Amino acid sequence: MLTLPTFSTARTQIAGCSISDLVRKYGTPLYVYDQSVIDQRIEDLAAFDRIRYAQKACSNIAILDRMRRKGVVVDAVSAGEVRRAMMAGYSPDPAKHEIVYTADIFDHESLDLAVEHSLHVNCGSPDMIGQLGVRRPGAEITLRINPGFGHGHSQKTNTGGEQSKHGIWHEQVDDCLLRADHDGMMITGLHMHIGSGTDLEHLSAVCESMEKVAMKVGRTLRTISAGGGLPVPYKSDESYVDLDEYFALWDATRNRLSETFGHRVDLEIEPGRYLSAESGFLIAEVRSIKKVGKNLFALVDAGFNDLARPVMYGSHHPISVCGATSDVSSREPVEVIIGGPLCESGDIFTQREGGFVESRPLPMPFIGDYIVIENAGAYGFVMSSNYNSKTRAPEVLIENGQPKLIRQRETFDDLVRGEVIPD
Repeated sequence: MLTLPTFSTARTQIAGCSISDLVRKYGTPLYVYDQSVIDQRIEDLAAFDRIRYAQKACSNIAILDRMRRKGVVVDAVSAGEVRRAMMAGYSPDPAKHEIVYTADIFDHESLDLAVEHSLHVNCGSPDMIGQLGVRRPGAEITLRINPGFGHGHSQKTNTGGEQSKHGIWHEQVDDCLLRADHDGMMITGLHMHIGSGTDLEHLSAVCESMEKVAMKVGRTLRTISAGGGLPVPYKSDESYVDLDEYFALWDATRNRLSETFGHRVDLEIEPGRYLSAESGFLIAEVRSIKKVGKNLFALVDAGFNDLARPVMYGSHHPISVCGATSDVSSREPVEVIIGGPLCESGDIFTQREGGFVESRPLPMPFIGDYIVIENAGAYGFVMSSNYNSKTRAPEVLIENGQPKLIRQRETFDDLVRGEVIPD
């Protein structure tokens, strides 16, 4: 059983590096990742035959490179992610199965890449089968199945059921088999992902659905994927899933299929958030402390352009305070709302779903102190934007106590590089 993290509201360092030193060197806002956390999470999943990282969670090529060195392969959901994976050293060779293109559609660029590099494709719509079959008859493919139900910490992260656009509806599997046969394509894998925050009750239903679909597809199957969605705790009362029991459920499914088909069926898992979330920290500087009625606001120089999860999903992130010149652990806690600089009322890091603003008990912050937003390594930088013409933050990876710049801070020239004033 994984040990639950303890969340402190006072912090002075990340992975052995002083926060003040990091800020002096790289400025704020700043994303920092602890490589040792990623390594530990990879180790947690060693029982699976293959760990396929859902790189959309955190796709910096340096982090992809470190994943590759640990034997982790990748999922790509766009042409850009395919190119990122190749830049990080992953081979597109379909025999190596290092890059799988998973999507609900082909845009023209992604289809061209899938044909050019003979990429293995995980089809999320029946139309993808025919579109690939015309260009690459005889290709081996995987089907992503929507089993008819879903699960997620937010409706926006639920990827199954009738309201989800994701996957092939479970009642259309026979039609997909006919489409594949038309172009001599072989279905060698099945994938089923119902949303983030998977629990064991829902998992049992997913395993049952996977077996039913697998029996329809037949013995051409060589791989089944457990999908992703493994939870990580963002609050002290949240927990990890029991990984031993999680694996046991999927392993039993795989073993029954292996026995039925007369050959070994490999078992993949496709974590995104689980591998990267807890490694990441967003550091921001306090620029204003203000009273608004009964509320105390600490306004910082990072906004939802840097971390969108609170405004999009009402997501809770652990938050700590780092004093610019002294330890804050002896300061009296106060109820404070953490907000950003954007010209938007929703630019609040302490809110719940629906946009309801909440305060947090934190050591009293002062101008010049640092707010550290934790568990920000998944769907953090990758969802950042240039809203309000803000430049995106740099990223730093800490390995063996050494900080390494893995993305430079954007400049104004970067911001307007593609813009043109016509005559």
